[in-house]
Amino acid sequence: MPTHKVYGLFSVLMLFQTISQCSIPPSATIRGTIQLTQEWKPMVYLVQPRNFAEIASNFGGIVLDSAHIASDGTFVFSPQKLNSIPMLFQLCIQKTGNRFPTQLLEDAPLAANYMPIVLQENTTLDITAQADQFQATFNIKNPAAENRALLQLRNIRHKAWQQEQSWLTAANHIDEHTLLEHEAALLRFQIPIMAFADSSAYYWPALVAARWVSPTGDYERVPEFMWKQCEKWRSKPDLSTWSAQLCQAANREKLPVLIGDTIPDIPLPMLAGDTMLLHTLLGSRITVLDIWASWCAPCRRENREVLNPIWAKHKNATFQIIGYSIDSSPNAWKSAIDKDGASWPHASHLSGDATPFMAALRITTIPANFILDAQGKVIAKNLHGEALRIFVEDYLK
Repeated sequence: MPTHKVYGLFSVLMLFQTISQCSIPPSATIRGTIQLTQEWKPMVYLVQPRNFAEIASNFGGIVLDSAHIASDGTFVFSPQKLNSIPMLFQLCIQKTGNRFPTQLLEDAPLAANYMPIVLQENTTLDITAQADQFQATFNIKNPAAENRALLQLRNIRHKAWQQEQSWLTAANHIDEHTLLEHEAALLRFQIPIMAFADSSAYYWPALVAARWVSPTGDYERVPEFMWKQCEKWRSKPDLSTWSAQLCQAANREKLPVLIGDTIPDIPLPMLAGDTMLLHTLLGSRITVLDIWASWCAPCRRENREVLNPIWAKHKNATFQIIGYSIDSSPNAWKSAIDKDGASWPHASHLSGDATPFMAALRITTIPANFILDAQGKVIAKNLHGEALRIFVEDYLK
């Protein structure tokens, strides 16, 4: 064979080998030790959320890779086809007999069976954890900045949970008499998580925080938080699809009226039989717009124990309460007003839940309230009990 042909064949083979090597996707290495008990399967799964709603979502995401956990607790795997920019994943373990690798145990965060991590090509994570408290004991040796932020967020979440655990674990047993106390505990749990997201310079930890604020995606009581997160991250160019999904959850046309917005000036059918524009009813300094119903026990208790004393002390031209009921029965509505001694102005369309006023405010949950200034601008929302009394008195000072 002529020499130039040999060299030509050799060059082609070398070029083919080079192309083949370049086409192999870069990988990362995830390794470490997980202390197992018989209750847990000796497998660890790398789950990739595909959109914002699948972050920290039960049965959400796809399994990108998995690894067997050896008898000494060690594991290692090298997932392929990772991105050159950091992306969010979740490491999960599952209990023996569970067929679903993406099931998340979230009833008690301290016992959660997964941990969010940030991963990209050509990186290595060294991990340790205990199966029974996987998220709580999860640790990364020398974590990069975003993973360090996720560990910090985990700590914040768990501390907040421990402080409110007695209320939050009893969620399925909360009755109408303790509903507001439970809601207050939930907000106390959410506040440090929201504060982390507001101050975080890291994209993925902030998105995890937004999902941990409400894994069900219900942001009716904290819409201002979601709106701020959308504004903060909407211009993230390399992850615009994720930011768009975040902003979809924070759509102002779907979120309740925000603090700083002006309440819609819509006509209200009054108890006396006339119809008045909402803004004509406002006090010259502050107004509590209270949304309630005769069948709502927390609303009735608020009427008697909170609004009545505030009204008795402060009723004049500077302070106003406007009650709006979502009742459908005029007799039940009027009877509740009389029994509660609620002598402030009242309105209702008497159309039950399907009321145009609730639709205008974009809310579905009662009891609810909006505290308004003289121009109808929302200056606070959903303050109840002592918090409402203190706010009104401080504002009037």
